[in-house]
Amino acid sequence: MESRTHKSSSPTVHKWRKVAYGGMQPGYDDNHTDESFLEDMIMNANVVKRDLVKVILEAVSISQYLCVVALVVLVWTYTLRSIFSEQSLILLDITLLGWGFTVVLLTAEMLSFELLINYILKTSFFITGLYILSSIYHTLTCSISSDSIWALTASLVALHLFLHNYSGSTVESPGALEFSTFTSNISRNASIVASLLIASPFPSRLHIFAIVLFSLQVFLFAPFVSYCIKKCSYWLHLCFSLVLMGTTLFLVYNLHQLLFILFLSILVFVNLVCPYWLIRIQEYKFEINGPWDEAKLCFSITE
Repeated sequence: MESRTHKSSSPTVHKWRKVAYGGMQPGYDDNHTDESFLEDMIMNANVVKRDLVKVILEAVSISQYLCVVALVVLVWTYTLRSIFSEQSLILLDITLLGWGFTVVLLTAEMLSFELLINYILKTSFFITGLYILSSIYHTLTCSISSDSIWALTASLVALHLFLHNYSGSTVESPGALEFSTFTSNISRNASIVASLLIASPFPSRLHIFAIVLFSLQVFLFAPFVSYCIKKCSYWLHLCFSLVLMGTTLFLVYNLHQLLFILFLSILVFVNLVCPYWLIRIQEYKFEINGPWDEAKLCFSITE
């Protein structure tokens, strides 16, 4: 009887390594990790340390636009109370139009005669079309009560403020850019509808034209003029914002003291409380990066 000795051969176990799309490795489970998996872990690599003063200065842009919208509502209120006449509104429109043209032309990178003619033609077409349609705006809300008009206008203004793009910058992500454009269009359309609603109860065509022109000048062109000022000089932007806040608070105080306290509280909340909260919650921000993150492709162009 012959005895044969068999040497038991055990399968060779290879060292575990991270494989993205290689499937399961022999000898290891699909969800296996070892101590080397966390060697490349990075904590808070992309967290930006924010400065309180810088955040407060950046919040001025939000307060500036809040004051711009508040000034529009104040002009609406004073016009409905017959404090502002048609001539006063027309003079205000001309002043704003001339001031806006001056700022845009002075801050333009390449000032030319063709650019000036282009601005004048587009503005002329806009004003002419608005004056022609003024007679139609008067019939929009004939069957709607004034309380409903004010309630709907307030809702549209709130929607405009909520969806407005306060950054004024272009985002890098195409998806974020598409979403930002979508919300900005909704905000812009809400302001236009609110302007038409609030102007429709006025009796004369000139009154409607003047109040709609003023509203659309502010809602459509004020953000661009503000961006031009900020691009030209940041300190000029801050001075303009402070003057705008002071003017708005003065007019609100003359209208109603309770509204003055409310609006002042909103400005303090936006400029001081919110930046302080942002700095405080930064301490609790916890971000982990490692080999499990999505791969980022880097392309280098060589000539």
